[in-house]
Amino acid sequence: MGYRVAVVGATGNVGREVLNILAERKFPADEVFALASSRSIGKELSYGDKVLKARDLQHFDFSTVDFAIMSAGGSISRDWAPRIAAAGAIVIDNSSYWRYHADVPLVVPEVNGHVLERWLADPKRMGIIANPNCSTAQLVVALKPLHDLAKIKRVVVSTYQSVSGAGKEGVDELWNQTKGIFVNDSPTPQKFSKQIAFNVIPHIDVFMEDGYTKEEWKVLAETKKILDPKIKVTCTAVRVPVFVGHSEAVNIEFENPISADEARDALREADGIAVLDKREAGGYATPVETVGDYDTYVSRIREDNTVENGLALWVVSDNLRKGAALNTIQIAETLIEKGFVSRKAA
Repeated sequence: MGYRVAVVGATGNVGREVLNILAERKFPADEVFALASSRSIGKELSYGDKVLKARDLQHFDFSTVDFAIMSAGGSISRDWAPRIAAAGAIVIDNSSYWRYHADVPLVVPEVNGHVLERWLADPKRMGIIANPNCSTAQLVVALKPLHDLAKIKRVVVSTYQSVSGAGKEGVDELWNQTKGIFVNDSPTPQKFSKQIAFNVIPHIDVFMEDGYTKEEWKVLAETKKILDPKIKVTCTAVRVPVFVGHSEAVNIEFENPISADEARDALREADGIAVLDKREAGGYATPVETVGDYDTYVSRIREDNTVENGLALWVVSDNLRKGAALNTIQIAETLIEKGFVSRKAA
């Protein structure tokens, strides 16, 4: 007998990807439920070779499922995650709402999966596990083996984030603006603050008082919570005219000496990482190659001679996969592999 899984927000970009990956990885589910708002009831969704019909979130009985994977936005998560957890399901939430709550673990299994055991041992736990921001997830996967090797002091990261990180509206806007430009239609920004087609925008999410955007703050706060609170992090987040796949230029300062060769070897041995680092034209990863892949790609590994014990990297990943859907499923798989979750009867 397998597990029972509810996917909340199943009709969105990430929700659909959750269904795809559950099927691809042959997640041990006896039944999967696609849940959405009332306006999407009956909508058909692919799950492997099956077709699921979206059910109404408002009237679903969560006491019948083992896992609820949520990709429906912060306000839905705020209202529903505690109720679902109280019904007995483990909630794995993709929104930003619970990431910074002291009693909610923020987990990337390759990096800090060990915190799940401590969380489950806590009788007062909330029953909610948070999934990190898409940019943070791929960053910490690349940083973890290097931190273990030479201890990171400071990270400077510039992100180049695809429009799919802004949802279907972002993808549609890039598509429509690109088509329009070729027939001399004036591109009108709606989802983004400026034209995104053939442009880059150094602005993701709202601005904060210190001049950082909230997206940049997320990378700072989440890297510290997941990897090490002592690491200093600064970030510039940029939206680029790419449909899927986030890229990051990363400069790292270490406490101890580390060479590019040592870093390359450590990254090659690490889980969830593919190293593509040939010092020749095309010998590096770009977003196009990572679409549909589980791994985080690391390229352009070189020593940064502007600081003592410095490295520079290029990190690329499918943001809808490792940055969102895949990581939530890996959290559930980790709980199962460690024997932390018992199945509910149908």
